[in-house]
Amino acid sequence: MINKDFFAALDELEREKKINKQEFIASLEAGLSSAYKKEYGDGMAIEVKLIPEQNKIRVFAYKTIVEEVTDPDKEISLEDAKKIKPSYKVGDTISQEITPRNFSRIAAQTARQVIVQRLTDIKKEQIVEEMSQKEGEIVTAIVRRVEPTSVYVEILPSQMEGIMPISEQIRNERYNVGDMIKVLVRRLSMNSRSPQVIVSRAQSDFVKRLFEMDVPEIRSGLVTIKRIVREAGFRTKIAVYSEDPNIDAVGSCIGPKGSRINLIVQELNGERIDVIAWCADPLEFIARAISPAKAVQVHVNDDEHSARVIVNDSMLSLAIGREGQNARLAAKLTEWKIDVKPYSSLIDSTDASTGEENA
Repeated sequence: MINKDFFAALDELEREKKINKQEFIASLEAGLSSAYKKEYGDGMAIEVKLIPEQNKIRVFAYKTIVEEVTDPDKEISLEDAKKIKPSYKVGDTISQEITPRNFSRIAAQTARQVIVQRLTDIKKEQIVEEMSQKEGEIVTAIVRRVEPTSVYVEILPSQMEGIMPISEQIRNERYNVGDMIKVLVRRLSMNSRSPQVIVSRAQSDFVKRLFEMDVPEIRSGLVTIKRIVREAGFRTKIAVYSEDPNIDAVGSCIGPKGSRINLIVQELNGERIDVIAWCADPLEFIARAISPAKAVQVHVNDDEHSARVIVNDSMLSLAIGREGQNARLAAKLTEWKIDVKPYSSLIDSTDASTGEENA
């Protein structure tokens, strides 16, 4: 006999942890079978049955009927079998209850171990299931621990732990314990102990999801994000488009008086964002991509898939950007090689050509 509170606890676990009671009982039966063999011998073929209706645990041994017994733990002679039931014949399997008196003590210890292990396994399964559904989405998290190479967060409302490696952090962004931040669920990383949720604030998709959250026209599909490139902590370029000529795709992203984009810039701690109207014409798209600088001329070489962008001399540094960042991102956004040149170089080359002709 086992305490009825034990089975009541299984009912409670089923309600609170969403654990199927029958699966739990099957795990317990397997664990109790191992415990019995450890206590009374490994050789026997046994089965442990939990009977919730009677608050009982029963142990059965199974033996095969043979003419001559070679393994007493698993076999029984036909002669002995017929004493139990005359109709038995060779090849039949018989079962006998062998529940020991003190098995409840062993059962309680084993059950505790099985329950703890099963709860651990279920938690892993829940993390995998829930986070796999949230992969690529933005979630809210609280910073719980900050280390030199990683930031550990608690993902709300699940209370699951997320890890943000230094490669997934915005450069120069500082995190303090207790900070509430938004993070992108990148992937699940499986290890021997438990699954880890890798989160990010440095991916381009993080900014893309912020726009989807804060711009209703993107969320509804009226405005499409065609491309997005980013150097986290410094600058993002995003190309948007709408098939509806009455919708201003860029204006939708910026919002009245910059209200929408300002929210995103604030979330990114001042990272610059260039919202560009996507265009199928590469000349026009390249000219727009060099924003915030204005292109005077764009010349393309289709064979080399390269472009030379001419800007006024006063805008050269703006077009190239710090350490070439603006031109580099424009090239990534358009998928063209871009060489930015000042307008004076165009004049100089023209004058040189004219001089050669006059000579």
